[in-house]
Amino acid sequence: MDRAARSYLDHNATSPARPAVAAAVARALTLPGNPSSVHAEGRAARQALQEARARVAALVGAAPERVVFTSGGTEAANTVLSGALRRRGMPAPTRLMISATEHACVAVGHRFPDTMVEILPVDAAGMLRLDVLAARLDACRGEAVLISVHAANNETGAVQPLATIVRLARAHGQALVHSDAVQAVGKIPLSLDALGLDALTLSGHKFAAPKGVGALVLAEGVSLEVPLLRGGGQEARLRCGTENLPGIVGMGEAGRIAHAALAAEGLRLAALRNRLEAGVRALAPEAVVFGAGAERLPNTLSFAVPGLEAATALIALDLAGVAVSSGSACASGKVARSPVLAAMGVSPALAAGALRVSFGWNSDEDDLQRFLEGFERVVSSLYRRRGQAA
Repeated sequence: MDRAARSYLDHNATSPARPAVAAAVARALTLPGNPSSVHAEGRAARQALQEARARVAALVGAAPERVVFTSGGTEAANTVLSGALRRRGMPAPTRLMISATEHACVAVGHRFPDTMVEILPVDAAGMLRLDVLAARLDACRGEAVLISVHAANNETGAVQPLATIVRLARAHGQALVHSDAVQAVGKIPLSLDALGLDALTLSGHKFAAPKGVGALVLAEGVSLEVPLLRGGGQEARLRCGTENLPGIVGMGEAGRIAHAALAAEGLRLAALRNRLEAGVRALAPEAVVFGAGAERLPNTLSFAVPGLEAATALIALDLAGVAVSSGSACASGKVARSPVLAAMGVSPALAAGALRVSFGWNSDEDDLQRFLEGFERVVSSLYRRRGQAA
């Protein structure tokens, strides 16, 4: 193992672009035409755009014409939760139900009045309380509802039971279901059509595409009553403005690779994650793994050791050449208490030590060993301090 090298184990924050993706972006930058132009150069750009759209659609099990490109997951989620989402023959949703562990782009990115937003609890493993959802839907019979539940949590990796959530929504009769699928897409199989979702949103940089490109994917019969951006009519008149062709092409290439490698990569990453979890428990038997009782993303391990502050561990690991995080990457670089862990009932003291390790396409056994070596030094220091205090 190269002692001078660094190990990047923060793929849930951003997964570095694959070389093939970077090459696809570079080629797209040389296309001179606007995808909306009718000349040969414009048609070539349009073809590249549509090929990327088809690849992203295949990754999420949807028809290509249902994919609307955006600047990222936040823009896409904000759009869905603006109140403009409609299913043909159904009234506009007036009430929003979200889980207590949603990403901030959902939790604070919606446009519903606070009095019409219900935050549904999760259990100790971070799973949505389906009994509470069913009860709340029963209480809202005759009322149009939008349910928004992420496919997988960005901090713990807990995978939510979307198929069951959709069944409950259909039994209600006037409920739409959106899923923030940013963390799940490219890591586990996920199909909008197979699940019966009305909408899902995704972000390219979570599966090794460029930063700054994402998508909103709508089911057949579902649309936006009010476009996100008005203008020249691009993206089926739902998100006007000249498309970010290099970013979209890169997203398409990343989607193609992720789709082709999904099963094998899932097994490989799960093996790394499981060995890491075993190593952490061997070094720190009192470590608490968050979401251990739930199905989790194959690449994600979130845990804490009582008495070990995340800020201290992050600095020590960074100095040891290992990049991990304490949770969501959307807090301006701060180490703050996690609302996700709070919703799961984790004590503030334990949550303050939460560390998230997330593997990706370029992670290997050397990265695993480098983390464990650095972590061993961190916990050894913690135990020495405890022994001195005793």
